[in-house]
Amino acid sequence: MARAGITAARLTQAAAEMADEAGFDKVTLSELARRFGVKDASLYSHVDNLRALRVRIALLSARELTDRIADAVAGRAGKDALVAFADAYRRYALDHPGRYAATQMRFEPGEVTETEVLRRSVELTYGMLRGYGLGEPDLTDAGRLLRSAFHGFVHLELGGGFGHPRAVEDSWQRSLDALHVLLENWPK
Repeated sequence: MARAGITAARLTQAAAEMADEAGFDKVTLSELARRFGVKDASLYSHVDNLRALRVRIALLSARELTDRIADAVAGRAGKDALVAFADAYRRYALDHPGRYAATQMRFEPGEVTETEVLRRSVELTYGMLRGYGLGEPDLTDAGRLLRSAFHGFVHLELGGGFGHPRAVEDSWQRSLDALHVLLENWPK
């Protein structure tokens, strides 16, 4: 019998908070059970295993990140959309480092039945890039470039990898300026 008050959604939310506090790789079922004051076995009526819980965290986080980006880019185009998209991405990563790490998780085939959030993320990216006049295969290539640039930057920033005295924010803005110029002059 399921313990009163424990649901898969509550477990996922608590695990996402745990990821932000301790790191995505530090989320365990034992620690989650301790937070709810129950034995580990009590969780198995809500989640199959640790991997399933991590997939749930990743999907929750992807939805949150996608919603932030969608709100930020609404009604914008060109450089304004790029900057709003990038700033929302970076802010989410800095505000929720554990959840952000979860968004980088690779899913196994058939592991994710809910793919709407993943499709929406791609559609937002492609929509912003279409403002630069790009079509396939350039949409895919430019999307991969932006993801690599944004992820690389925030990964280094979260890890304290920018030791130079120049303000990180200044480097971020210059990087976005450079990406805008690149997208406007995408190789044909």
